[in-house]
Amino acid sequence: MSKHVFFVTCPKGVEYLLADELESFGLAQVRNAPAGVWVEGTLESGYRACLWSRLANRVMLHIAEVDARSAEELYEGVVSLDWQAHIPASGSFRVTFLGQNEEIRNTQFGAQKVKDGIVDSIRGAGMPRPSVAPKDPDVTISARLNRGRLAVGLDLSGHSLHMRGYRTEKGLAPLKENLAAALLMRSGWPDIAAAGGDFVDPMCGSGTLLIEAALMALDIAPGRRVERFGFEKWPGHQPELWLGLRQEAERRAHEGKQKRIPAFAGFDQDSRVIDTARNNIRRAGLDNLVQVEVRPVTGFERQESWAEQGLVLTNPPYGERLSERKELAGLYQALGEVVLRELPGWRLAVFTGAPEFGKSIGLRSFKQYKLFNGKLPAQLLLFEIQPENARTPRDPAAPGQVMPRIANPERADMLRNRLKKNLKTIGQWARKQNIGCYRLYDADMPEYALAIDIYEGRVHVQEYLAPKSIDEKAARERLAEAMAVIPEVLEVASENLVCKQRQRQTGTKQYEKQAATGEYFNVHEHGCTLKVNLKDYLDTGLFLDHRPVRYWIQQHSRGKRFLNLFCYTGAATVHAAVGGASRSLSLDMSKTYVSWAQDNLALNRTDSRKHVVEQADCLAWLADRKTANQTFDLIFMDPPTFSNSARMAGVLDIQRDHGAMVRQCMERLSSDGVLIFSNNFRKFKLDEDLEQEFEVKEVTASTLDKDFQRNQKIHRCWHIQHKLTD
Repeated sequence: MSKHVFFVTCPKGVEYLLADELESFGLAQVRNAPAGVWVEGTLESGYRACLWSRLANRVMLHIAEVDARSAEELYEGVVSLDWQAHIPASGSFRVTFLGQNEEIRNTQFGAQKVKDGIVDSIRGAGMPRPSVAPKDPDVTISARLNRGRLAVGLDLSGHSLHMRGYRTEKGLAPLKENLAAALLMRSGWPDIAAAGGDFVDPMCGSGTLLIEAALMALDIAPGRRVERFGFEKWPGHQPELWLGLRQEAERRAHEGKQKRIPAFAGFDQDSRVIDTARNNIRRAGLDNLVQVEVRPVTGFERQESWAEQGLVLTNPPYGERLSERKELAGLYQALGEVVLRELPGWRLAVFTGAPEFGKSIGLRSFKQYKLFNGKLPAQLLLFEIQPENARTPRDPAAPGQVMPRIANPERADMLRNRLKKNLKTIGQWARKQNIGCYRLYDADMPEYALAIDIYEGRVHVQEYLAPKSIDEKAARERLAEAMAVIPEVLEVASENLVCKQRQRQTGTKQYEKQAATGEYFNVHEHGCTLKVNLKDYLDTGLFLDHRPVRYWIQQHSRGKRFLNLFCYTGAATVHAAVGGASRSLSLDMSKTYVSWAQDNLALNRTDSRKHVVEQADCLAWLADRKTANQTFDLIFMDPPTFSNSARMAGVLDIQRDHGAMVRQCMERLSSDGVLIFSNNFRKFKLDEDLEQEFEVKEVTASTLDKDFQRNQKIHRCWHIQHKLTD
């Protein structure tokens, strides 16, 4: 059979699972896309995806891609296609449209241009005009505009495949069926079921997780009860091929019920949703196989017939109202207590939009997955229910914890709007510059004295210490509002957001740990890989404001000898090495940062014999007599404002000591070399005598990127060179 290209959509965060599932249908992955996967395979494989995919939203048969930089270009591209092969004679169609550009700014206009092109193409071929049917068309055409190109396809599914046909009652929106299936897969349910395990949902609501677990374990096609698919009136449809797949699905459904059937048990304290669950179970054809009953979490008890292993998967309330959130800690703690008492040896999986309450469960999570419930960031927490994994439950609403909540909606809207505005300006600038780590917000509004930094999808929030004139309770209330708004606007799960209070650090305090999570991860900057840690130290391991300084060093380091004083985690040295420095020496008195700098250099595969990092007191090193091999072409010196560390021979005061330090650096600088001198003391004044002795040029303005334009005093920077002699 001939090969076709398909674009298969899915919920955000499920792309990799979907790619694996589609591969099992015979569809080879071409590339991933946000909320979807491009694949290639036979028409039979596309049909199979419509019938069997538990994760997909829609399956689109790719027809063509045309230029669409303008509305006219889009129209001409659509007109040129052979639409008689896809729209039945005298049939009906509709168009779904996604995307925009400078000329096509709304989907309604884009859809209309595609419709016009299709109709004119068919009439131009001498065929009757097809009708446009917004509801129940013969075929649906999908048009997706991206970067001046329009991908046109036929929606084989005809409807969102998450709709299996068993959920028809209106009410509070439960989990969508394909998201429920993704949670089951991430929780390991297929393997647990194959090993003889059972399934329990102690807060089952309308029963979606129970039904999807049963369909999966019994090998029942999720599209088995769907009445009609989008390809059935398509001129290219192959009815015999489709009939064979339907017959195969019926056979597998029958055979699935001949094997061991796991126990499927659901409970909920709300009798109304249990009634809905029973109706859904009946419509899914699972009567007598899935059992539900009214019972609160605190009344949960193990049944004797259950296996020794199994999965507890549940989606507790998120507590959108403050009064509800106050009860969440108790609910999560009760869940942890009953499963630990009743189901040791099982696995617990909790899908929640309030992951901070996961600590109230009283078990150590071994895995977390970031997902979305609609547009709401959520998290799947996995636990092995074993006594040795027990921990003391923690209430995030307890004193000392900042509980996200909005006390003043109007004030919170101000922050929400500012963050959205910054995302459109600074965020867009960062994407165009291929910058993944940047400052999004820096105390733009006096009510929210925060610095918000993005680290490739994670968020680092620093609360500036409020003056004594600000009431502590009021400051805490505003921080709680910010912690509610930031994850919502930035679409990040709470575990990917870290909040700290910024205070002046002196002496050894700048090196002291704030926590001990050991949660390092890698980020990227101008071709360099750098290790950061958002939780354990006051700073993250990467000073974002010095990004342009590091890039300048990278661009001017080829063949140069580089010295990095007060090197911190060695980021500038990495840039120099990646830029082609012949050798480098990096010095810092902190053993922690020396090790960190060595790790950063190793991440970038540098030669440790040429790029050396040593623990040293930079003041003492500079004061020592210059030795052989201590001449450098580029020197970067960014000292702290003040330090009285016990490791130092003296006390560093940058205003008092910088003149001597610069002169000592210049003794080690080659005749045509450059010293890059920087510091962040806001009241700093450069020693006027230095300008008489050397060529001094302040370059501060060129070292502040767009994300630090609001805070131009964050650092100052100079290039210092030897004066040319006649």
